[in-house]
Amino acid sequence: MRNPISVFRKPFTIFASWVYLLIQGNKQLGFKRNPHRLPPQAYTLASIEIDWLKTCRIQGVILDLDNTIVSEDDQYLSPCAEDWITQAKLGGLQFFILSNGKRRYRVKYWSDRLDIPALSPAKKPFPSAFRQAIAYMQLPAKHILVIGDSLHTDFVGALLCGCSYIQVASLPHPPRWWEKLAGRWVQIPYPSEAELWDFDGAAAYKSFF
Repeated sequence: MRNPISVFRKPFTIFASWVYLLIQGNKQLGFKRNPHRLPPQAYTLASIEIDWLKTCRIQGVILDLDNTIVSEDDQYLSPCAEDWITQAKLGGLQFFILSNGKRRYRVKYWSDRLDIPALSPAKKPFPSAFRQAIAYMQLPAKHILVIGDSLHTDFVGALLCGCSYIQVASLPHPPRWWEKLAGRWVQIPYPSEAELWDFDGAAAYKSFF
């Protein structure tokens, strides 16, 4: 039997994220802990300036996977994301992947491919997984940035743990039931004119079957 609490969990986290936004305002997202301001949003991972992150004293990054790096249906990649991660590592940034995805083979594949430790299912926005990632990087939360596509999971988790946050546009994917109802309030649609890189998930994951 389905846990009745789980029925209310996602609506509650969506509501919690919007309560915070109403109180603080979009201009306050993650800025108070740094003398310099991080942008609250970016269309893609690669559009975030690495040097600016370092200027803002960011030393570690917690990354979302689905619809941030690769689309949930494994059709698209975020353009230049892997090169951006490589350059960020060369610049001294640490990384950790937190994914709510239940297909652990996918998370293992991307963890190996990107050479980034990962945890799945992370049960975001609950703080436990975020705290594990913070402990792994051995950095103060104020020097860690969370990057993801959903306010109700990535942003709320960052807020609860004292990390900064940048929201990226969600890569195109078949909408889940809750996205049909509330997606426009917690996600940024991927621009129709923006570049997309194709990805063949079936070929990439075949070694896991």
